[in-house]
Amino acid sequence: MIQRGSGVAVWRQIEQAIEAEIAQQHYRAGERLPTEAEFAARFEVNRHTIRRAVAALETRGLVRVEQGRGIFLQDYAVHYSMGKRMRFSESLKRLQREGQIEVLRSQEIPASAKVAQALRLAEGERVLQVDSLARADGRVVSMTTRFFPAQRFAGLAEAYAETGSITSAMQRYGVADYERLESRITARLPDEAVARHLQRPKNQPVLQVEGINIDQHGIPIEFGISRLAGDAVQLVVGGEE
Repeated sequence: MIQRGSGVAVWRQIEQAIEAEIAQQHYRAGERLPTEAEFAARFEVNRHTIRRAVAALETRGLVRVEQGRGIFLQDYAVHYSMGKRMRFSESLKRLQREGQIEVLRSQEIPASAKVAQALRLAEGERVLQVDSLARADGRVVSMTTRFFPAQRFAGLAEAYAETGSITSAMQRYGVADYERLESRITARLPDEAVARHLQRPKNQPVLQVEGINIDQHGIPIEFGISRLAGDAVQLVVGGEE
């Protein structure tokens, strides 16, 4: 219910109400929402107020407005904040969606020059490589290859597979929290393995995010390369989780 005089603008309350319904899956991805007139009647406000609330939702990427057709729910499974804290499990929890992590492979390998530079190691030093898939409501949304200093994180792949969360797995190694030091976003054509796991044609680009995470002492602990299905994920630059 709208509470006038509460200190929160009416249009903002309407935005929050519609967002809550989206999170609770009242609407299916791609489905048309009620019209401005229907929302106005429901909330007992004028259409200008509804238009402002919908514009805010559109700016955040939750809905799209098609002239002459209506308001539609965007077909994104996950909204990733590209701030200092990127957490797959927390993103889904906020949206009240079910997430699953599947570890495809883990192995110790010598660090390449690129991986060594990111983790501040000597080239050739042993690193743990972990390949995994992330699903939202059963739909594959990303394939990620992560590299960790092997000496510090021996057995991390098993902890990750058990908990389904890098954050929880890291806590077993004394990493209370970690932050994103930097992210680099590009569009790339997938290789055969990525295309197969993301169920995308090889000639359709995917979003690739390379990132370095540091622990609470500023020490690099992870270099990751995530390939994201562009129609399943929205990257929100500058947001914080």
